Amino acid sequence: MNPEEQTDGQPREIWRAFWRVNTYLRKIAHKTATDNRLSLPQFFLLVMIGPLESTTQKQLGQMTRFPKSTLSQAVEGLVQAGILDRRPVEENRREMQLTLTDKGKAMYENIRRRKDYANNVFEAAVRTLSEKEQKELLDYLGRIESYLEKALREQGE
Repeated sequence: MNPEEQTDGQPREIWRAFWRVNTYLRKIAHKTATDNRLSLPQFFLLVMIGPLESTTQKQLGQMTRFPKSTLSQAVEGLVQAGILDRRPVEENRREMQLTLTDKGKAMYENIRRRKDYANNVFEAAVRTLSEKEQKELLDYLGRIESYLEKALREQGE
């Protein structure tokens, strides 16, 4: 293979590597969600709210970028399971404030401490890189992210 063909294939291989990393993380997250009798969207909401303990449904939608129907169903399931408390916001009765219940806080803490929790597994993987490699990776990913964000804005998103 000549160098030009190899260069053309590298972006494709990087894309595939991103895809594989994402797939593995989703599989790990799915196992944790299933072990805790949660759907994947419910699990993601729990781990997004966990460090905050409270947020609005609108803010959660902006953070997760879930479709409104997915977000509403996941929130409803967490409320029904006694993991989330949902109340209207004082200043805006149409907006909902979501707060972890004691059960939700305990579940989040239990998940967060697990060695097989996706965040913990990912952190362990990143720690296999030197400090310099981690900084370089962050720089490279930041550049790719900026480019993609700009491309999305240009597409009207």
